[in-house]
Amino acid sequence: MLHANAVLVLNAGSSSLKFSVIRQLARSRGVSGLEAVISGQISGIGTEPTFEALDERRKVLARYSWPVSRRPDRYEFLRFLLDWISMFPGELKLVAAGHRVVHGGTRFSAPVRLTPAVTCELEALAPLAPLHQPHNVAAIKALAKVYPELPQVACFDTAFHQTQPWQAQTFALPRELTQEGVRRYGFHGLSYEYIAQRLPQVAPELADARVVVCHLGSGASLCAMRAGKSQDTTMGFTALDGVPMGTRPGSLDPGVLIYLMREKGMDADALEELLYRQSGLLGVSGISNDMRDLLESETPAAAQAVELFCHGVVKQVAALAASMGGLDAVVFTAGVGEHSAPVRARVAAKLGWLGVALDGAANRANATRISAPDSHIPAFVIPTDEERMIASHTFDVLIPSAQERAV
Repeated sequence: MLHANAVLVLNAGSSSLKFSVIRQLARSRGVSGLEAVISGQISGIGTEPTFEALDERRKVLARYSWPVSRRPDRYEFLRFLLDWISMFPGELKLVAAGHRVVHGGTRFSAPVRLTPAVTCELEALAPLAPLHQPHNVAAIKALAKVYPELPQVACFDTAFHQTQPWQAQTFALPRELTQEGVRRYGFHGLSYEYIAQRLPQVAPELADARVVVCHLGSGASLCAMRAGKSQDTTMGFTALDGVPMGTRPGSLDPGVLIYLMREKGMDADALEELLYRQSGLLGVSGISNDMRDLLESETPAAAQAVELFCHGVVKQVAALAASMGGLDAVVFTAGVGEHSAPVRARVAAKLGWLGVALDGAANRANATRISAPDSHIPAFVIPTDEERMIASHTFDVLIPSAQERAV
């Protein structure tokens, strides 16, 4: 069967290129009408690159490692990936590519078809997301060179938060700076958008509810949603704010930065290195940025890092509940949120005063509903799927051309 309605989803990082091939079923719209055919990544870029592809059942389809003596660039990686897809049994035919782009600035509030002019605008936003944006843009440029006839769509992590009221987006800074774009944007929007679509399917009674979604992973944030729309979130101007993360500190008194500049002689590059790569769980523990390593460790510093993370999440859940004027449900998602029962248990225990109580067995089993039957506030674990969200947006932006190509 010729899958002529498939899109390639790319999520490019500094040392990895995650990919999925997702096809549309019977021209259905939305995430429920999509099927992931292949997923995988090229990891170890810059050191020991390795390609791995999995099928929809997570069975390994292919693995390949480049010789250590070689230093392939992104163009070669993409050529390899596209050639491999073209030889995949089932004759997949790509109609478009969708990219996760972390920052859309003030102009891009919805997915957009990429042009050279749009790509230049996205590149100019790199100072707002230095850990992600340059690599997102590099993948866009590389694919345009390798496969220029393939339409590309940018899907933004900031777009979902455009529904927030002005007071949730505004810093108490001089108005001129706000007008120049110094404001709160929020991130992980593609993940929150997916959860906003899935939660009413899991719990229809919560379709119009006040919900705090905890996207807890190496990068972590929380979002207050009412009726599936973003009302407030923990990340702000950049992806540094909010809860402690794998290597990022979360909320930090700006005076600390002034101190480090004056007393430690740190410049902007040194501060960027400290805040993006040396802080968070890694900085506090001195061991690892991986929650699994910290939970297995018996060192006091590891225990403190875990406690600081859970403390930060609890504070933000309460703050976001206050921002909405109440709380009707809590959702855990992303790597730590979906798989770490101990972290969920600690967070829930600290939220007992709000009426959150977990069912221990359900929590340990990573069940969908993990709250106890008598819990005043229900709690859920819902796996996120940013790739499926990107594919849905890509089809929506390019649906006329996708249909023509599928005929």
